[in-house]
Amino acid sequence: MTRFTVEERRARLATRHHLAPGSAAASPTDVGRSLVALHSTDPASVYLSCLARTVTGDTASIDRALYDERSLVRMLGMRRTVFVVPAELVSVVHSACTRAIAAAERRKLVQLLEQAGIASDGASWLRQVEEATMAALEARGQALGQELSAAVPGLREQISFGDETKKWAGVTAVTTRVLFLLSADGRIVRGRPRGSWISSQYRWVPQADWLGPALPEPPSEVARVELARRWLTAFGPAAPADLRWWTGWTAGETKRVLSEIEPAEVDLGGMAGIVLPDDVVPTVPVQPWAALLPALDPTVMGWAERSWFLGDGERAALFDRSGNAGPTVWWAGEVVGGWAHRRDGEIALRLLRDIGADGVAAVHTVAERLQKSLGDVRITPRFRTPIERGLCA
Repeated sequence: MTRFTVEERRARLATRHHLAPGSAAASPTDVGRSLVALHSTDPASVYLSCLARTVTGDTASIDRALYDERSLVRMLGMRRTVFVVPAELVSVVHSACTRAIAAAERRKLVQLLEQAGIASDGASWLRQVEEATMAALEARGQALGQELSAAVPGLREQISFGDETKKWAGVTAVTTRVLFLLSADGRIVRGRPRGSWISSQYRWVPQADWLGPALPEPPSEVARVELARRWLTAFGPAAPADLRWWTGWTAGETKRVLSEIEPAEVDLGGMAGIVLPDDVVPTVPVQPWAALLPALDPTVMGWAERSWFLGDGERAALFDRSGNAGPTVWWAGEVVGGWAHRRDGEIALRLLRDIGADGVAAVHTVAERLQKSLGDVRITPRFRTPIERGLCA
């Protein structure tokens, strides 16, 4: 059985994730293809993830990929999370993950509609509102959620959310949930945001208008195998549990996918791992590198088991209570601290371990470059962590 050391895994991470010296990606689309998907729950994460991995990249080039070339597409995907994926993967991700999520969320919304007394037949009512929403959107070409709500009375119906005993419980219009379902069904897509690139108030567009005729969608079993192969290329070697966590599949689904791929079993230093059968050749060692990666960066969020690049002492400071990663500082393949963007524009750093003078100098150089790239924009992560909050205090 081939053994992969921690150093070998870190070298792979550095080169395949475009972080090692000389490995920068040619374009934001290449970044998306190499990492399979970029987290987009926080819109700034997509831009910062690409800026960290492209030599001449800027926010304008990322805008072009997202909104002009449309080679990157924002969609609901793994673990019911919004991602940006390469256009050619939209049908694969939808079949492998999104379709099942959409079915489950539809059942939930139908039940809520009936419980709220909005309709005795929630499924029929929902279909009518969806069609009215599509008609309103197609008439406009693109629209914000509030514009569609003004045009379609059904979208303004109110439903309760949360446990009534909790402070965060309340009522909300069904607009967001209906648009969520239409996007999860592949009928609409998030277009340009209202405001700057850090805005999450997207204009909705019919998917056929945005991407053209839909690509043939593979069966779910075939799509899952394709998605798993791409993930193993980017994140392998890894434990099977990492793949299950990243995709959000059940244990049975993950097992069936791996039986089709027949990955090579490897030793990850006392833990069993897997890698594609033709991908066991060692990676050439890389020179030490520094990077400032954003909250929810795909490298940090690529594995459930992170002990080989993240110490236990750093976890509490750099993740929120739900396990969302905040902004991280990297040196030589390890997470060594966190960073924050202060109101005055400064990129503030806090190192959690001694990385030597060369490491400190390299990290500060990267921070200065990022600060210059951001200009007048200020970044506040959607999921804030103890170290990020402390640096901004």
